[in-house]
Amino acid sequence: MSKHFANATWEGNLPKGNGKFQLKTSGYKGAYSFTSRFEDDKSSSSPEELIGAAHASCFSMAFAHSLDQSGFNPEEIRTEAEVTLDKTGDGFSITEILLKTEGKVSGINKEKFLEIANDAKENCPVSKALKATNIRLEAELV
Repeated sequence: MSKHFANATWEGNLPKGNGKFQLKTSGYKGAYSFTSRFEDDKSSSSPEELIGAAHASCFSMAFAHSLDQSGFNPEEIRTEAEVTLDKTGDGFSITEILLKTEGKVSGINKEKFLEIANDAKENCPVSKALKATNIRLEAELV
């Protein structure tokens, strides 16, 4: 079993406050705010952006592993996650995550590439944790 740790602090009320987070292992630190989450302020991060980074990372690793296990050599997998936060009822929900991936893989045809990509999308641990969210995939063999 593997455990991973992060912490976050929020100071002040929701619209005027601000927050900081830190990843324990790497020590990476970042900031987040109401405006970076709900408005167009890109001066700091948001929980959704962190979820996107986690999902893109997890998917890329799972996809590379599945390609390797299927006898293909993944030279490079690049994945971008687009996380949508929408107003739903009285609150907000993550309604969709779009994974856009490009893979440089020798000796594979497009059909097999897409089959393995879709399997990785369904079975990476972060996708499994986010099953309540609509997760879509756009995959391109380069």
